[in-house]
Amino acid sequence: MGNSCAKDAGRSNPCLANATPSSREQTTSNAKKKSNATPSPREQTMFNVKTTSNATPSPREQTTFKWAIDGFSSLLDKDQGWTRSTVFEIMGVNWYLKLNPKYKKINDEEEYVSLKLQQVQSSVKLDTVVEASFKLMIYDQSDGKHREQLVNHSFQTASTTSGISCMLPLKTLHKQSSGFLVNNSCIFGIEFIKVAIIKVNTTLETLFVRKMDVFNEPKVYTWEIEDLKTEDFFALKKTSYSPEFEIGGYTWLIRMYPSRDGNHLSLFLRMNKTNDLRKDSGNLVEFTLSIKNQENGEDWKLTGSAQFSSSSPGWGWDKSISLEDFKDASKGYLIKGKCCIEAEVAIIGSSNTEYSQ
Repeated sequence: MGNSCAKDAGRSNPCLANATPSSREQTTSNAKKKSNATPSPREQTMFNVKTTSNATPSPREQTTFKWAIDGFSSLLDKDQGWTRSTVFEIMGVNWYLKLNPKYKKINDEEEYVSLKLQQVQSSVKLDTVVEASFKLMIYDQSDGKHREQLVNHSFQTASTTSGISCMLPLKTLHKQSSGFLVNNSCIFGIEFIKVAIIKVNTTLETLFVRKMDVFNEPKVYTWEIEDLKTEDFFALKKTSYSPEFEIGGYTWLIRMYPSRDGNHLSLFLRMNKTNDLRKDSGNLVEFTLSIKNQENGEDWKLTGSAQFSSSSPGWGWDKSISLEDFKDASKGYLIKGKCCIEAEVAIIGSSNTEYSQ
């Protein structure tokens, strides 16, 4: 009974219920994340942090942020993972740096001084992507041979943090010949090369699910086929249509035909007059298609739910019952050219889609 499901659009094969929605069925969400709270006085660390930025007249022209940490050894002793800089604004976006001086890669015991850039959550907008190109820096305070890594990242709702950049091994920073740690002080920073704020088109679908009551309880239609011409139907893969029937104020019909692989029966429920629907709207429908057993009442049933709209007027199953079982008179589904197909339909919700540009 493990049957795949599909949208009925010229016998195409997208999935039915619980499937990845098509482009017109996309939904959006904006999950808010909580950042760590400010530590209490008992939790405050004993190192000093200095932040400097380019002395330019306007914040919008600012491209560099420097983060000096005095008492760096105290930060190492804390062993507290990621430490955050203050929030700074560059090119109209709020950011902060995150530092982990003892980051370990997978399957690597080496400790690395690592940086990553975080976009402040309040700067994240649902319909905006921030394309940023920047260099993460550890400044050499002796001879200017800074350690840097170029990073390109698209900041958006689902990705507000750049990847982890392992700048250099911690043991390299500790070397006396290194100019990265001078008088127990390190200077980290970021230089922005480009920031582009791009407004993206968003599709928002709002689905209203109704409580079940007497007004939307399932209604049943039975399609009785008295003389199914099996030779034409199976050999020519002919499509049969039920008469139109009305449920929930809409006109429906059932489509039945041999599947493309020639081994199964395809069954679909179709909304016949989609012009009754408003543009960019749909109906959430729960339905069951059954092939009645005329011998013992053990019907073949398939149940699903889908949104019927002008772009997706039909849903069902490409592969329902096998043709071998369907044609076997002893199974009770097709007897002397007679079979009964039943549709149970309930409209349980409606949707409205909005497009932003």
